[in-house]
Amino acid sequence: MANPTAAMLVIGDEILSGRTQDTNSNHLATNLTEIGIDLREIRVVGDAPAQIITALNALRGQFDYVFTSGGIGPTHDDITADCIAKAFGIGISIRDDARAILASHYANRKDLNEMRLRMARIPDGATLIDNPVSKAPGFQVENVYVMAGVPAVFHAMLASILPTLIGGTPLLSFTVRIEQPEGTLAGPLAEIAAQHPDVAIGSYPFMQNGVYGSNLVARCPDPALLEIVAAKLQKLGTI
Repeated sequence: MANPTAAMLVIGDEILSGRTQDTNSNHLATNLTEIGIDLREIRVVGDAPAQIITALNALRGQFDYVFTSGGIGPTHDDITADCIAKAFGIGISIRDDARAILASHYANRKDLNEMRLRMARIPDGATLIDNPVSKAPGFQVENVYVMAGVPAVFHAMLASILPTLIGGTPLLSFTVRIEQPEGTLAGPLAEIAAQHPDVAIGSYPFMQNGVYGSNLVARCPDPALLEIVAAKLQKLGTI
């Protein structure tokens, strides 16, 4: 049986402008691989409602899981929650349980101002995602998991939902460094790939200290098959 599939939607003008570097996608990919969920697509969109809604609707209909990152804070440009509600055609409002979580975080009730209460606006029927770092919850609507963009908070939210996800067979990998240029390796590498269509084989070139080479990576869920392919890749270092 094929593994479940997933996509990630990274939201924020700051990502597209280069002001902020996205690291959440790498963290998500690593964790999903370990539990046998195949991350098939990552999209980045700005703080534009039409783009967010269009991308979300496309992804949630195509993949088993969709994970979003960014845009659920207290400022005016944090519009992800509203976009999720519009994409699903459901209402959104300040929810009592989300408000109570925020209230527990602020010793002085005056600190829980109108803008911070924006983080308690949750689409109707959504399930809250725990946030042990800053308390403001994420949420889940059907197969869509909505999480914060701040890496520490994203990591914590992801940790809280990982045990609830249904995975498949974890993907194993093997990497061999070959100090030969890709042009030399291309032919033999293509032959190995043709002999083992169930193994994903990639070549990632590098140049270090004037030496051209490639990191050859084989990926598959079958350890025995991976061992066979790994042995063939290692032999390419002698050509």
